[in-house]
Amino acid sequence: MSKTLFEKICDREIPAEIVYEDELCVAFKDIHPQAPVHIQLVPRKPITMLSNAEPSDQSLLGHLLLTAPKIAAAQGYPDAFRLAVNNGAAVGQSVFHLHVHILAGRPFKWPPG
Repeated sequence: MSKTLFEKICDREIPAEIVYEDELCVAFKDIHPQAPVHIQLVPRKPITMLSNAEPSDQSLLGHLLLTAPKIAAAQGYPDAFRLAVNNGAAVGQSVFHLHVHILAGRPFKWPPG
């Protein structure tokens, strides 16, 4: 099976503006930002989408959610950011490697979309 775009970024095969990384995940600026701050937070482990995560991924998923606020704070938005996870093409997922969008820097409406 071929690597996804995000796996290639994690493996440094494709350049990206990386803003954070650790042993479990990598975060980089989105190339088509939807807000002044738009960062993709991806696990190094390739999981196609949230609904395909396994019970054994629980700590990894928790790590992503605990890491996202640290990244938002480092970008200057410790208390005002949005997280989004698309699950499937019908709701806008275009790269089938689980990722968390970290968005900040402008007002957001509710409901989204």
